[in-house]
Amino acid sequence: MNILTEKFNTPYHSAPFNKINNEDYLPAFKELIKKSEEEIDAIVNNPEDPTFENVIEELAYSGEQLDVISNIFFNLNSAETSDELQKIAQEVSPILTEYSAKISQNEALFNKIKKVYDEKDKYDLNEEQQMLLNETYKGFVRSGALLNDEDKEKLKKISMELSVKSLQFGQNVLASTNNYFKHITNKEDLAGIPEAILEQYAEEAKERNLEGWVVTLQYPSYIPFMTYAENRELRKEIALANGKKSFDGSEFDNQNLIKELLNLKQQKAELLGYKNYADYILEERMAKSPAKVIDFLNELLTKAKPYADKEIEELKSLAKADGIEEIQAYDHAFYAEKLRKAKFDLNDEELKPYFPLNQVQDAVFGLAEKLFHLTFEERNDIPKYHEDVKVYEVSEILSQAENDNVPEAKSLKPKAFKALLYVDYFPRKGKRAGAWMTSYKNQYQKAGENSRPHISIVCNFSKPTKDTPSLLTFQEVTTLFHEFGHALHGMLADTQYPTLSGTSVKWDFVELPSQFLENFCYEPEFLKTFARHYKTGEVLPDEKIEKIAQSKNFMEGYQTLRQIGFGLLDMNYHTKVGELENKSVKEFEDAYTKATQLYPANPETAMSPSFSHIFQGGYSAGYYSYKWAEVLDADAFQYFKENGIFNPEIAAKYKVLLSSGGTKDPMELYKSFRGSEPKVESLLKRAFG
Repeated sequence: MNILTEKFNTPYHSAPFNKINNEDYLPAFKELIKKSEEEIDAIVNNPEDPTFENVIEELAYSGEQLDVISNIFFNLNSAETSDELQKIAQEVSPILTEYSAKISQNEALFNKIKKVYDEKDKYDLNEEQQMLLNETYKGFVRSGALLNDEDKEKLKKISMELSVKSLQFGQNVLASTNNYFKHITNKEDLAGIPEAILEQYAEEAKERNLEGWVVTLQYPSYIPFMTYAENRELRKEIALANGKKSFDGSEFDNQNLIKELLNLKQQKAELLGYKNYADYILEERMAKSPAKVIDFLNELLTKAKPYADKEIEELKSLAKADGIEEIQAYDHAFYAEKLRKAKFDLNDEELKPYFPLNQVQDAVFGLAEKLFHLTFEERNDIPKYHEDVKVYEVSEILSQAENDNVPEAKSLKPKAFKALLYVDYFPRKGKRAGAWMTSYKNQYQKAGENSRPHISIVCNFSKPTKDTPSLLTFQEVTTLFHEFGHALHGMLADTQYPTLSGTSVKWDFVELPSQFLENFCYEPEFLKTFARHYKTGEVLPDEKIEKIAQSKNFMEGYQTLRQIGFGLLDMNYHTKVGELENKSVKEFEDAYTKATQLYPANPETAMSPSFSHIFQGGYSAGYYSYKWAEVLDADAFQYFKENGIFNPEIAAKYKVLLSSGGTKDPMELYKSFRGSEPKVESLLKRAFG
């Protein structure tokens, strides 16, 4: 018996991590693909006339167990991978791609879909059903359903190559990150670094059976070093190592892989009748076209550049006082921290004791209860994939009217199960860098049952030590709120179909819930409720809280230019791939980020070979969406600010936006919540006053 192909005998049918063996995956994928293909055959071979119910709905609900297993496998491959798992991923990815292509290029199936689509006026479809029909038809067309057999085969091969090469890109970045560490034996080389961070470096050394201290390229190790280390030469050395990730001529170098990935995407776009990959992607985004994205980014660049230049001039003055004539990128974090301390008397290490992870988590849980009536209860009987992971049962407090409609609730408690939430906070060798939200199981409704989602948040925060709990920098506080915003989008999902549920929205809309929630971190009224010293219980002093609020826009010009640079680079990679025939990746990167660069370019480093968002993740031709969504989140939070940040009526309207997933056009969804389209002025006002 293969546990992955059976119904899980666990609370809420959660993933049985403790019983899964690696050798279970490949046979399970093969068996469940076969089962899913049988479901498709049943739709195709149904002798009745094609209808919305027997074609579109049946297709939307097909492959449920395969989706669950895919989520389990690929989520673990990001959060708790191993050489064995990576090897399986290389084998499984092309099989899944082939299966997907087989469905999307199934002519008999598409003919049935097209018939329903062409005759949609005869069906009495509600808004969500109309959206499902449109998205299903477009999805097939965009996957090559209208191509001839020869081109369908070409597209299938391209898609399979893309899946394997994208995986390889991520594996190379992870290996390149893990392969470097700096062993330091002289404590003088660590001058300026706070004691808590030194303790962390000592723990890392001990794990490697070394004396002294070890700094790695994992963010909780790298960022503090760049921020506090007074030893400029060491800052330069470690920054150089970080900038050379997968850009060092080693077996993990990604430069050729980038060209291969971009050429494959261009071939795919042309095969489907598009000028380039960005045109193909943006057809299904709020932005609609590369020209509109470039105009949007350039407008922000024009507005933000003077502020960024002014910020860098301030840093140059500080560096000059230390005898540095030409400030470099590896000096930025160090002098930005000095300036922040001088301007706001704020120091990350000084603030960290007020932000122990458990308090910050309690705060974000409490905010979810205040705004959306959610509660969180830890469950120790639900299997986990690592001892660091915690699992919470998420429930919704029902109103009296809702409670009356749930008979079993009357005798128990006025709550309804809403979701499972997994949280995984600390770095490990098998976990990729960064922070993300993901799903193990989507929400959907079928046969009168509302099947609730299983959501996960994965981060890389400093681990607790023997004497100290995990203490977060303020930036890590906002990171947790960001990912929890995504998680709320998943947990509050309340749609009919799994393909329209939760974060299944236009990609440039998906960052609204995450970036929106970050705003609360800067509100004194809210901060006072949870910023307490982990030892004394003392609340963070009012003047510090005020300084945090004032510091919200600190280095906003620099950060904006950095994001615009990534967005422009991404857009140019996916519209001008031909230029890479005569340019190196480094030359291309320098050319298209030049307008946003505030420091001298370093010939030895390049960020593209570790730009996982666009070469491994889902942000190809979509990185601009972070800034796009900032317009939405600034405008949305302004609405709260004008009416009270905990305003129940506005929170209820926002909850509708979150729970609606992809059932409506995002702009219509936003206008229903806000009463008008978002205004770019809201972002500019928040960022630059």
